[in-house]
Amino acid sequence: MLTRPTIRLDVMVDILKAAAEPSRLRILVLLSHADLTVSDLTEILNQSQPRVSRHLKLLLDADLIARYQEGSWAFFRLSEADAAREFVDGVVARIDRTDPVTDRDLERLEAIKRRRQERAAEYFAKNAASWDQIRSLHVPDAAVETGLKALVGERSFQSMVDLGTGTGRLLELFAPLYRRGVGVDLSREMLAVARANLERAGVTQAQVRLGDIYAPPVERDAHDLVTIHQVLHYLEDPALAIREAARLLRPGGRLVILDFAPHGHEFLREEHAHLRLGFADRQIAEWLGEAELDLEETCAFAPEGEAAEGLTVKLWLARDRRILMADSETEMQAREEIA
Repeated sequence: MLTRPTIRLDVMVDILKAAAEPSRLRILVLLSHADLTVSDLTEILNQSQPRVSRHLKLLLDADLIARYQEGSWAFFRLSEADAAREFVDGVVARIDRTDPVTDRDLERLEAIKRRRQERAAEYFAKNAASWDQIRSLHVPDAAVETGLKALVGERSFQSMVDLGTGTGRLLELFAPLYRRGVGVDLSREMLAVARANLERAGVTQAQVRLGDIYAPPVERDAHDLVTIHQVLHYLEDPALAIREAARLLRPGGRLVILDFAPHGHEFLREEHAHLRLGFADRQIAEWLGEAELDLEETCAFAPEGEAAEGLTVKLWLARDRRILMADSETEMQAREEIA
């Protein structure tokens, strides 16, 4: 039986004081739908920036929300702390969405989301030609995603991190399985695309952050699934990226890498900034071993027909081996008790 997170009496008093104000409660409702900037909230609430900032500070002090930086922009989101999030979710769920004030706020929020999606679509359109050229060389994304879902399975888990999240597609794909998700990318433009896609898909338990794959801005030893999707071939040091990804996993957590098998398409290096022309199983296994991960499964998707000389997509699934150590200790203790 799962135990619900508890809150100390004095902390609960501070939380109730912070939430029990109309504007701050409206902010919590809005942040339950999307991560927003001060400018976004100023527009929606029709209040001055200093006033909105004051409300945000009180919510931050009560740990009901969190702040993260994306370049020169600061975004606000609901807290990830279990007790605070459960409290906010419970309060927000009981608010009548047909209330005139709430209804107007959500209408303005939808207008902001539409603007985000328009900007994302514009950026995506500018780059679609190059992406389509690469896609034409390998099997359809749907086939790879089906294989990926089969590899990961259907069992739900707590936390996922997608490194080099791009359009946020993997966060969307696995949204039914995780309780919270984080996408990290070094491109603010791609984060805008990902944020718009996640909002369009109704994925509210995931967020995206600006960050370097070599130093991801997420907690270590805390995540059940980490994914690196078509990123390694852009990197100078893929082994370092894998080691950093491994540090994010909790004991027994899984790392999934998607990339290309070795190939000879030099134009990808010359025209699309690919630094590596694919990866061999032996190389990936070696890097995983150095990161103290055990390679458990591999899967290949080779093109057929006219695209037979194209790109083979590979999936590698590895697991943090610390779970094996824990299992061994448990088994040893059991044997000692029997003896």
